[in-house]
Amino acid sequence: MKIIIAGAGNVGRHLAKLLAREKANITLMDEDPSRLSDLEFFDFMTFEGSPTSIYDLQEAGVTNVDLFVAVTPNESVNMTACMIANNLGAKKTLARINNYEYLLPKNSEFFAKLGVNHLIYPEVLAAQAVVDSLQKNWMRQYLSFKQGELVMLSVKVRSNAEIVNKKFISGYFNHQKYRVVAINRNTKTIIPSGADEILANDTVYFIASKENLDFVRLQAGKEDFKIKNVMIMGATRIAQKVVQTISHDFSIKILEKSHEACLALSDKLRDNTLIINADGRDVETLKEEDIMSMDAFVAVTESSEANILACMVAKGFGVKKIIAAIENVDYIALSEQIDIGSLINKKVIAAGYIHQITLDSDVLDVRTLPAADAEIVELMANNGSKITKKQVKNIHLPENVNIGGIIRNGQGMIVNGDTQIQPGDHVIVFCKANATRKLDALF
Repeated sequence: MKIIIAGAGNVGRHLAKLLAREKANITLMDEDPSRLSDLEFFDFMTFEGSPTSIYDLQEAGVTNVDLFVAVTPNESVNMTACMIANNLGAKKTLARINNYEYLLPKNSEFFAKLGVNHLIYPEVLAAQAVVDSLQKNWMRQYLSFKQGELVMLSVKVRSNAEIVNKKFISGYFNHQKYRVVAINRNTKTIIPSGADEILANDTVYFIASKENLDFVRLQAGKEDFKIKNVMIMGATRIAQKVVQTISHDFSIKILEKSHEACLALSDKLRDNTLIINADGRDVETLKEEDIMSMDAFVAVTESSEANILACMVAKGFGVKKIIAAIENVDYIALSEQIDIGSLINKKVIAAGYIHQITLDSDVLDVRTLPAADAEIVELMANNGSKITKKQVKNIHLPENVNIGGIIRNGQGMIVNGDTQIQPGDHVIVFCKANATRKLDALF
């Protein structure tokens, strides 16, 4: 697949690296040469040029690309670039936007006629991830497949968990209520085999059905607690979308050090949201704003460092649920090591969404797991495919791949060695980095 990505910012660079690993033919373009200067060692082409210049787009090869992606910080540039690229021959286009109205279903046909096939608003995706994390308070991550028939969740387990120090070969995990598809330990992701065991402070990735989530919680030694009082640091677009999306049952207090940002946000939020002009990193300010009574603390400023620091302080005050927006991917492993809590990275979420568009039609869904450098993929088992020929225990799966469950006739089922996958099944697969394309031969 041939892809041009316009915009070598955070989202564009991460997307180019992700797709290059999947052996796609990638060109990353930007009119600022400094944004392209340190990318010569990656397996993709760079091109200096304007995404709204017909000449530059033609020189970059837009006339025969499968997908043109415009993810510059400027919405109008992205929309214009996609319209031009479509008229020059690009088969599909995608624009990054910051106007929520454009995402409304009634407008999709209008933009398609203009030549913009897909729209993405990274801050909205990140805000939804924050809301999901607040609603599923004992989990690190929660992903739903096929209207919730199966879910993937990750949990940091402590020494009190029933599943700690149990070897997989022991038979303890031989039940139909969940399947452990991976373990993250000291920044290393493990696909468990019989000799492996779960240790205290591991982050464990489960596949389960919704009705068995409480069983998973008990096995993981987690407490389900009520979140009502939430403190958010940063009057950003993510904070705005969180407040606009979340239930009115939550009482929200926003700390923002910029007086202008406080004023700008105050007109966009509901009455029961308190906006305070203060620096959320200041310990005395947190005390004054009663951090000790908060059920959750969410740091979503533009600074990863500030978010990490504030979350560490909030955790020190005993706040149970901590969520940090980490824009620097290199900090994700560090944040896991110091046990920050749930991590949100809008560029990784956005890149995962765009990645799904590039995959074959048999791939129904793909979600990125930044903390594990992995993906959860939902695929369709085709008639006559290798995956349907044998029981799971007799299928030679690619390295770094683990099948977690299937959805058959609308019903989720946990996979074990004796499971026989049938044509038409939706199969949920855990894949470490670089392994997704290896599934083609099976499906």
